[in-house]
Formats: sequence, structure tokens, C-alpha cells
Amino acid sequence: MKKLFAFLAFTLLLTPAQAQLPVDGTSYYLPKTELQFRFLVEKTDYTPGQLAMYAERYMKKTDVSLAPSTTHKIIDMQMNAVGTPDTAKHYTLTLDKRFTISQVERMDNGILLAINSDAPAVEKPASFIPARKVPVPDPKNYMNEDILTAGSSAKMAELIAQEIYDIRESRNLLSRGQAEFMPKDGEQLRIMMNGLNIQEQALMQVFDGLTVKDTTEVVISFIPSEPVDHQLFFRFSKWEGFTDVDDLSGTPYYISVTGDIKKEEENSTKETKKPKNDIGLRVNMPTKAKVTVFDEEKEMKSYELFLGQFGETEILSGDLFGKKQTTKMTINPVTGGLESIKEQPISN
Repeated sequence: MKKLFAFLAFTLLLTPAQAQLPVDGTSYYLPKTELQFRFLVEKTDYTPGQLAMYAERYMKKTDVSLAPSTTHKIIDMQMNAVGTPDTAKHYTLTLDKRFTISQVERMDNGILLAINSDAPAVEKPASFIPARKVPVPDPKNYMNEDILTAGSSAKMAELIAQEIYDIRESRNLLSRGQAEFMPKDGEQLRIMMNGLNIQEQALMQVFDGLTVKDTTEVVISFIPSEPVDHQLFFRFSKWEGFTDVDDLSGTPYYISVTGDIKKEEENSTKETKKPKNDIGLRVNMPTKAKVTVFDEEKEMKSYELFLGQFGETEILSGDLFGKKQTTKMTINPVTGGLESIKEQPISN
């Protein structure tokens, strides 16, 4: 954020010729509202087990796939609005000794934030932090010598299956209090049960295979310029994730922007009746809209918010910053509308 201070007293030191030069000013933008959609996408990688072909024979499992696969799924969608400079609304604020403007704040991208006031911090969405990956146990670490030296894959599958059934039997005996060596307390029992669970999980990988899930964040931005109804937004494939909008292998997702809004070129700007003291100060009068995202024809989520690119642009008079009073104001960085305005008398 940049703070610009106008030291008006400096003009008193100028020569008469210099004083007649055009008054200094600072340029700024009003924002248009950008919609940032944040999708959490879960990617699932499946690798078949080494002995998957024996899963039905020894473990009575009929749903084990023998082919590797990768699938994608949208598990969450959130939207946040940010302001981006509207190049059609680029103005210059006059800074001269006639007006009591001592402080102007802009964002780094030039969007006007405040005059004669400290602007509130611009909120940013929380950064996506991937979950810590859980280490996967290696089945070989839980195989005895007989299993590791088995002469065929069928024999190895038979021995691993027997080991798994023995683990399950030991766990059942512990839970019933019938094991030959019972733990002394509840914590020891928990440790023993957890160890058996890890052993079974590791050995079952040779039949079930390994499924690894990873969640990533994908951000898609959309800047409405006109009302839209079921406009193609993006495509998403179970097998490929996000795809090009013209890739018909992806399921179409649509977006609608509705409300009492007009196209940008139809917006009326009150430029015909300029105030006597026009110092180049403009603010947006944003319009409320409803934004809806559809999964084909099914509504996923909808949001209601104000959009800075719709509605009118209002001219504020330099009389707000006169000799007897001054004004403090803050401007919404997302919509460009007035956030707060407060007049203060100037004591002599």
C-alpha cells in the first residue's frame, strides 16, 4: 500500500512563474470486482496390489481392480471477491493548496483506498495448506521368512492370507480379554491393538493395492462485464480434472450473473453536471448481483454481492475539503463504493 502525502506548503516557495504551472495531482483507479473461485480437488491414485489376482481366492474380495487408475473429484468450492483496476475509470485527483487533502492512500495496483484517513487492511483469503501426508507402511516389513522365500506367487498369497487371519484372531482375543498374554492396562492394550491394525493394513496392500489421495487448490477468476445466464464457465473430467472449455470429455459447469445490472457500456456516469470544484474525485455506486455456479443443470452454490463495474460513477465535489472543514473517507477496495465518510471542522 502506498501513502502519498501532499505538502501544499511547498507551493508557497515557488516563483510566480512556477506557481502558474498546472497543479500537482495523483492518479488512481476505481476497481472492477473480480470473482475468484477456489476449488479443492481430490486426486485419487490407485495402484493394484502385487497379488491382487488372488484377492478373491484367499480373502473373498470380489471388487479388487487389477488396473491402475487416477480419478479427480471437486470436494469444495469457495468464492472471494477482489478489486482489480478498471482501466476505463482512471482519474487524477487534484492536490493544491485550495483543498485540505493531506493524505491519499492507494493499493500497489493504483486502486484508491482512502483520503485523509488510514485505510483498513485489505483482507486476503487464507492460503491453502495441504494436509500432511501419512506414511504408508511397507508390506515386506511385516512378512516372515516363509512368506519372503515362497516359491510362487500363489504360495506367497496363501501364506500372507493366513498371516492376516492370525492377526485378526489375535485382535479378537485381545478385545475379549482371552489372549494368552493380556496387557496390564488400557494404554498397553491400545498400543497392541494399533500395532495389529498396522500389520493387517500393510499386508492387505498386496491384495487391495494402494490408494493415495491428494488434495490441491485450483483458482479460477471471472470478471463479469455483463449479465450472463448459464454461460459455460469450465469443464471438469473425473479422469483428467480441469480440462479446456472446448474439450467435450469434461462435464460442463456454468455460471450466471443476474440482478438489476446493465452492460458496462450502458452504465450511466454522472459527468454531465460537474460540480464547481471538480477535483477529479470519483467513487462507484455498485450494484447488487447474484452469482450462481451450476454443475450441468444442478446448482452448486450461489452468492449475493456488490459489483463495482455495474451501476453509476459518482463525482464528489472538492467542497468536501474546504478551508473551514475537511473530510475523511475510505473507499471499498473491492467495489469502489464509499465505505465511510466523516466531516471534521478545521480549527483556526
